[in-house]
Amino acid sequence: MKNIFSFIVLLFFSTVIFSQKSEVKQFQSEELGTTRILKIHIPKSYKKDGDRVYTLTIVLDSEYLFDVYVANAKLFANKDKAPGQIIVGIAQNQDKERYTDCEFDKISSMPTKKSTQFYRFIRNEVLNYMEDNYRISPFKTIVGNTLTANFINYFLLEREPAFHAYVNLNPSYALDMRAMLHDKIPTLENNTYYYIISGDYNKKSKKLVDEVDNLLIASQNEMFDYHYDEMNNSTKVASIGQGIASSLAFIFDQYSAISKQEYKDKIANLSPPEAIEYLEKKYVEIEYLFGTNIKIRERDIYAIEGIIIDKEDGDYLEDFGKMINRLYPESPIGDYYIGKYYEIGKDYKRALKYYKNGFVKIDDADPNKDGYYQNVERVLELRKKSNEPEPEEEYEDEDGDKKNNPEDEENNKEKGEDNKEE
Repeated sequence: MKNIFSFIVLLFFSTVIFSQKSEVKQFQSEELGTTRILKIHIPKSYKKDGDRVYTLTIVLDSEYLFDVYVANAKLFANKDKAPGQIIVGIAQNQDKERYTDCEFDKISSMPTKKSTQFYRFIRNEVLNYMEDNYRISPFKTIVGNTLTANFINYFLLEREPAFHAYVNLNPSYALDMRAMLHDKIPTLENNTYYYIISGDYNKKSKKLVDEVDNLLIASQNEMFDYHYDEMNNSTKVASIGQGIASSLAFIFDQYSAISKQEYKDKIANLSPPEAIEYLEKKYVEIEYLFGTNIKIRERDIYAIEGIIIDKEDGDYLEDFGKMINRLYPESPIGDYYIGKYYEIGKDYKRALKYYKNGFVKIDDADPNKDGYYQNVERVLELRKKSNEPEPEEEYEDEDGDKKNNPEDEENNKEKGEDNKEE
């Protein structure tokens, strides 16, 4: 009995804590002529960072899906696998509204008069309200289950789709949905992510899902990214949590740090300049797609390090180091790569300069500081063995371009004027 009571208390406090982070709003809809319940989750970082914008996710059937989606979204964001999301859940199961909200005509497969009103409620009222009152990025996701999963596809069929990602959990497709998707997908001009989960437990709708799957696999459009999880060993209830987690991994794969699979498939065979370009482009696309301006992660820098060092005799180490110095001027990493570039080229004077620059950036308490100093000692020894002559002193401007000592240039200029006078 004591354990049961403890569990109830724990559940109560967990619910209170969770609910404090989600606003419940009574939304008066002109389209529906009634009030609908919205639950709105705002990430913790929203108030701290006043300039940052957030991706928006609309979750239908919120009584069943909202908490599961929010929990997974928070986990993915905390693990840096997805950007922070503002999440809006629309209640549809107070009086079984989902059946009129999302019904479709059996003959045309299009929304009925009632479901068209619900469509406009989301399209014209909920989205506009969120964009007017919150910092929303252009990237938007919509999530549905069974009947509501079919309904979210009507937004994809728009001339200019309102959403960029569609999460279909065990969809009960309208009969003509496959034909409508077949006609629509080739016309998509923006990045679109389409996710399905289903299985043998979905006996009534599985055949049509498989037909849609075959159609989508054959679709020819680089802007359309598709993934189907066939979970035949799952259940309809268990698949909801599995599908939401899997859909987040799929949709926000571009946002995540470089994985072993991404490296193997897209980076391993690149040349050094191509690898650097890939890394820079990845983060440009993150900002473009998700509205999140983040610096290139250090782990992604290390991911392509081997290519830069081992290929083309390390000729691109200097460019690599300069890029890192722009991103992380407080870090010794950029100076290390530039020092390595000059060391490979046997320009020990400049190698020593950059290794020393990196060394002084390391905190005295850092246990790696002594290890880093071995670069300095190694180059000092190499310079001694090579009897390297003292080259003319050169400086670098803000862009890292080499130029002569400005004092020497001025002295040379004065000497030239003296010679003219003579």
